Amino acid sequence: MRIAEISSPDRRHSLNEPHSHLLSQIESSIKDLERHSPESHFLEPLLTDLRLSLTQLTSLSPFPNSVKLQVWKLSYRLWNSCVDLANAAAVRTSSSAKFTEQHANLRQISADLLFLANDVVGVPSPAFKSASFFYKTGLIWHDLNKFDLANNCFEKATDLTARIDVASVTDNEERKLLLGLNIARSRSAWEVSDRNLAITLLNRAKTVLFGCAETYKALANQYLAFGKIALSSNESCGVNEGLKLMNEALDLCEKGLRIAKRQDETLALKNMRSKTLRFIAASHLQRDEFESVLKCVKVLREISSGGGDDHPSLSVLAMKAWLGLGRFGEAEKELKGMVVNKGVPEGVWVSAVESYFQAAGVAGAETAKGVFLGLLGRCHVSAGAAIRVVRRVVGDGVTVEGSRVRAKVVAEVVSDERVVALFVGEEAVKERTTMHAVLWNCAADHFRSKDYETSAEMFEKSMLYVPYNIESRVLRAKGFRVLCLCHLGLSQLDQAQEYITEAEKLEPNIASAFLKFKINLQKNDCDGAITQVQAMTTCLDFTPDFLSLSAHEAIACRALRVAVSSLSNLLNFYSSGKPMPTTEVMVLRTLITILGQDSGNESETLLYMKRSHKRLSELGPDFFFGKGEVGRRERDWLAVNSWNTGTRVGKEEKYGLCADFFRLASDFYGVVVDGEVQGNNVMVCKSLILTVSAMIADEKQRKATLLDKEVKQAIELLDRAGKILTTISVGSQAEGDEITNIDPNFLFIYTLNAYDMHTRLNETGSQELLLVKQFAASKSCSPNYLLQLGLHASQGPRSNPEVATFALNTCLSALLASQSPDYQCVALTIRKLIAVCAIHKGDTDDDVVYGMYKQAYRIMVGLKAGDYPLEEGKWLAMTAWNRAALPVRLGQVEAARKWMSIGLDLAGKVPGMDTYKSCMEDFLDGFEKKSHGNGNV
Repeated sequence: MRIAEISSPDRRHSLNEPHSHLLSQIESSIKDLERHSPESHFLEPLLTDLRLSLTQLTSLSPFPNSVKLQVWKLSYRLWNSCVDLANAAAVRTSSSAKFTEQHANLRQISADLLFLANDVVGVPSPAFKSASFFYKTGLIWHDLNKFDLANNCFEKATDLTARIDVASVTDNEERKLLLGLNIARSRSAWEVSDRNLAITLLNRAKTVLFGCAETYKALANQYLAFGKIALSSNESCGVNEGLKLMNEALDLCEKGLRIAKRQDETLALKNMRSKTLRFIAASHLQRDEFESVLKCVKVLREISSGGGDDHPSLSVLAMKAWLGLGRFGEAEKELKGMVVNKGVPEGVWVSAVESYFQAAGVAGAETAKGVFLGLLGRCHVSAGAAIRVVRRVVGDGVTVEGSRVRAKVVAEVVSDERVVALFVGEEAVKERTTMHAVLWNCAADHFRSKDYETSAEMFEKSMLYVPYNIESRVLRAKGFRVLCLCHLGLSQLDQAQEYITEAEKLEPNIASAFLKFKINLQKNDCDGAITQVQAMTTCLDFTPDFLSLSAHEAIACRALRVAVSSLSNLLNFYSSGKPMPTTEVMVLRTLITILGQDSGNESETLLYMKRSHKRLSELGPDFFFGKGEVGRRERDWLAVNSWNTGTRVGKEEKYGLCADFFRLASDFYGVVVDGEVQGNNVMVCKSLILTVSAMIADEKQRKATLLDKEVKQAIELLDRAGKILTTISVGSQAEGDEITNIDPNFLFIYTLNAYDMHTRLNETGSQELLLVKQFAASKSCSPNYLLQLGLHASQGPRSNPEVATFALNTCLSALLASQSPDYQCVALTIRKLIAVCAIHKGDTDDDVVYGMYKQAYRIMVGLKAGDYPLEEGKWLAMTAWNRAALPVRLGQVEAARKWMSIGLDLAGKVPGMDTYKSCMEDFLDGFEKKSHGNGNV
């Protein structure tokens, strides 16, 4: 409704220039708004212009009265434009939330504009008019749930009217405004949970009732509204608060009745009083104050001169109160009274029957059923009414107490021939469908709560409302399938088999095939389940989701063989390019995890690992693994699993499998996923090294020889590992650090394996020596590693004395350079060096062997007794002495003297060789005399 425009002052009065410019801008914007099409909701530019002009105009206040009058007129024009827009939007009934908010902002600007001229001279009651704008704008904000903005408007309106003496207000509209403001502020405070302020404002509103019956009714209605909200909280404090508010409403009704003059006012207040009393009775019922409920009902039935208040809820309240007191006889009387009373709506007595059912409990179930069937026969209930009764008795869910009892009662009721007869015929098709749906939903609720026995019974009763015709075959098949599920839940497998067989006759589909699969699983018939997996793929409505579901079911039943079969079949569908329920890598990961739960499945695990590698090569990392963090996690899982499986089978001495797993691990670790610069080179290197180690171990275990092709493959793998080691070494040296990411053991194993492989190619041996020299130059090298390399190079059919000599000499130097040399290793190294030189060089380089003995003697000089291994010392002394035997026989005096002398010197450093030393000295003396006698010096 438009607000009438006031007469404008004489426009011949000139306005100040700043005011004139701003007011012209505002008027221009208002004209644009007046010309604005109701079909267009784009008001944002107008809003922006009006806000800017209002802000600038506000900064120029205070204004002369002529300006205020002009502002007043512009505000009213803007307000009336808003009214026109709102009326047009109401006709269209399709205004958007954004338009509604823009409309509220326009009203806000109009109210703020009028506020600038609220003390204008020449306009009657300007403060009330300005307050009215804010009040109506606040109501719009409240409807938009913008409670802060609404409260600001109400407070401004309150401030505008606060200076006015309430007693002097005589206009009815202004009186209504004062009351409405207090009620509106109270509602806003209640919405933001400031209940104390809300109640305070309602109490304050009692001072502006002005002795008018209509205002008493309005205030009582608000008290009642708050009381109902508090009552609905179902909390003890809320119920108490609600009762207090309703008592206030009742008191206002009583006071209003005393001053009411017109019949319509009296009737309205009496209706309000009865309504309030009914809610007070309901609050007492909520607090289990049943006696108070009955008192309220009694008063309600007595206060009307026309025979009492016969509102339908009174009988329900009375019946529930009697039930609460345990007086079922009186409750049944109230129930039967409702049936007899034709004025009671059907829905009311249906609700009462439900309450009676719930209160009767197990002991009164049969009685409750008899009452209901008696009501059914007495009232000639239609099919629609029967549906409503059953729906109310069933309730909204199966979690309430006594739900199983109610379901049993419903089952007995709906199976009664009189009830079933209501739904026979073509005219009851809709009602029959509805009854089936109600029973079906009830059964489904019990099924979800795992009450399979009750669920099966309800599903069976729902089948009574499915006709035996071709059109209902699908629905009947569905019923048989859910009955199969119920009996599966009860572990009644034979009954489940019967139902699914019937369902398959009516509608052969994937759901029936899957349920047969579940039955096979429950019977532990793994072969039958695997066969059924194959059968599912032939169904017309088959989707791969069922294979995934089958795998989950099989895993839950610990039928791992069946799960593997399901997932294997699922993998066959990924090459088609169709949408799948899950990613291929996830299926493969699940398969590998399942196979890993039992030992002995390594070969099959390897098969799926290789399949993963093949699909990775075909699709690429981003499509196979996925992108980002997801892809990296999938890649790492396969890599780590390959590594761990390879480690485990290696410990079990299954070296052939071990090599394959480590080879796959190297490939997976090397994959670069979205966002990465390179793969995990350290793990790639380790995996490659261990792959070759496993190949060599497998060769020894099989007592066979690697083929040339296999040797070349091993060398290629080691070359890759060597390049990675070089890259890491260069990077570490550039940063001034050691190769901390590679375990020294792996560097040693790499060198040993590379040496072994290269010796098999019948090369010159330079490559092997270069490998050992590179290892010896690395910071990861240790004397123990060099000793092992020397021993390995000195033994076997592919021994290399040059490599052995270098490794052993380097090892000896490293041992002697340490602060606490390990003389056991020193002695072993010297012995092996002597052996290598003696075997591979023979007598052609006797000085080299002699030098080794001489070096051993120098090492032993200064050592405490026992530092140098005793047996090794004896070995040195005896072998050195024995080496003089041949020169003695050949008359090589100098050579014999040299070896006997070093043997004697060594014997002198070995504890326990005194006897040997004495004999040696005697022999040497005799040898010297003999040699001098013969003329040899």
